[in-house]
Order: sequence, then C-alpha cells, then structure tokens
Amino acid sequence: MPIEVRRRCTAPGKIGGVLEMAILRTFLLCSTIVMTPGIVRACACGCGIFGVGSTFMLPEEDTTCMVYFEYNYMDQNQNWSGTMAAPAANNGDKEIRTEFYNIGFQYMINQDWGLMVNIPYWDRNFMTAPNFPGPGPVDDFDHGALGDIKLMGFYTGLSSDRSTGIVFGIKLPTGDHTYANFDADTEIGTGSTDVILGAYHVGTFAQNDQWKWFAEGTWECPFATTQGYRPGQEIDAAAGVFYNTGRVGQVKNISPALQVLFSDRDADEGINADPLDSGYIRFLLSPGLEVDFDHIKLYADTEFPVFQYFNGNQLVAPVLVKLLMAYSY
Repeated sequence: MPIEVRRRCTAPGKIGGVLEMAILRTFLLCSTIVMTPGIVRACACGCGIFGVGSTFMLPEEDTTCMVYFEYNYMDQNQNWSGTMAAPAANNGDKEIRTEFYNIGFQYMINQDWGLMVNIPYWDRNFMTAPNFPGPGPVDDFDHGALGDIKLMGFYTGLSSDRSTGIVFGIKLPTGDHTYANFDADTEIGTGSTDVILGAYHVGTFAQNDQWKWFAEGTWECPFATTQGYRPGQEIDAAAGVFYNTGRVGQVKNISPALQVLFSDRDADEGINADPLDSGYIRFLLSPGLEVDFDHIKLYADTEFPVFQYFNGNQLVAPVLVKLLMAYSY
C-alpha cells in the first residue's frame, strides 16, 4: 500500500482554524507553562495522556533493568462539543470502550543513558450508527489487536543529580489499522510512524526531601502515513506533587500524589480523516498512589477532566483509570 511521507511538522500546539480556538489555545498554553516549565505525546481517542504522569517510569540510580505491566481503561460514552456536553443525537458514534494492556522493558546502559520498549495490546468495543444522520440501528463491534510499539531512549545527565532528562524515540506502525468495522480515527493502530521528543524534571521543596514535585511532557508528530490518514500531532504534559513516607513496616515507601495532566492534539488530516470532528485540548486532575517494595512497585490513579475543548462532536470519558506494576533489578 502507498506510503505518504510528510516532511513538514508544524510547531507543537497548532490546530489552526477559527480565531476563538487560537485565543483559547494561547491562554491555555501560557497557563500550562506556568505549571510545567519546559513543556514538550496519538490516538484520536485521547489515549496519549496515559503516557505521562507520576514519576513511576522515570529512571532510578539504584536499578539497571525494569520490567513493567500497565493497564488502562477508558469508556468514551458522552458526546462533547466545544467546552460542553452535547446531545448524543449529534454524533453517529455512541460509545468507544477500550482496555489498554502494555508490557514494557527499561534498561540503563550507564548512569546517563537508557532504553525503553513499550508493546501495547488494545481490546476495543465500538458502537456506531451506520446510517447517521438518518434513523437506523446501532452496530456493535469488538476487536482486539497489537497496538503501535514505541522504541524510546533517554538521557539523564542534564544535571549533576540526574533529576533532569530528555526522552526521544519513535512510534512504529505495528498496530492493526485495517479492521473494516472501525473508522480511521478509531482503529487500534494509526498506520503512521511518529517521532517522539520530551523532557522531565524532579525537584524537592526547600529542605524537606519527603515532599517532591515533577514536571514532564512529550511531543509526538507523525512523519510517514498511509491510507490517506494522518493523525494530529499531540502534546501531553503532567505536573504534580508527591509525598514520600519512607519505610512503613515491610513497605519501602508509600507516595500519595496529585497531578495536573494536559493534552493538546491537532485535528487529523487526509482523505480518510475527519478534521472537523477531531482535535482537542484537555486538562485533567489525577490523584494517585504509589507503593514501593524493595524490587516491586505498584501504582494506581484516576484521571478526571476539569476542562476540555473538543472540535465538532466527539466522544469523551468521564474518568480514566491507570494501574501499573513493575519489577526492577
């Protein structure tokens, strides 16, 4: 099948279009810069936000390798337009319910350089009205398949205490993007090859090492696409605070956390895209908890939208759930 190579990658944050959206974007980006210095992830359903948040996956000095399993759940069952909920009758898609399974491996080559591989599998249920906007039945499809694999590298040597680092990598078009009953923006894979760039920083408050903060973000931009569909480039960022209790009985550390998550995704492009009903800006609030044993880590959070702007009519989820378990050595 033909491959479209796009040499242009517009600057992160450009959706373009109406003046209202441009003004809103400028305001929100400025607000986020205040919260997350150095902002710098893509699926139309908004799953990129799962890739940021918490310090769980950031490199640690006392480990060389880490194997992890991640589970995410998202039920997009509410139609949204602009900044408000909209009637379900305005959208031919009625529900997108997805379970995301990720297996990953992280390896530190030395104190400064590391590698990470993320292999996803999605199980998706999609309910849509094939005769929309006319009357008719609602079709119900279930499909599970391998997602788009990410190969990442990171450098932690930007500061002497290795609290600041950069991440870089590529998303491969390994996910299934040809399932006949899904639209291009609903497929498990995007069919695109994407470049990924990002950064992170972890700091402490004054002299109290128990209270810490972090900021991280990534930018993901497709540069090679196929089948007339180019997913919108996306920024995902997070800033948060967490408290380290230290050892509690057999537990090495317990860390309650509170985060602000941000997503900014461009509208899709191409003959098989739906640019009028894609692209968004979102802020989410996420309370979470990490429990750290000597070699095993457990992390869980829930993510609630506090502000969101969606182009056209799109399905949104009232809450997102994340669970992580890792073994390091």
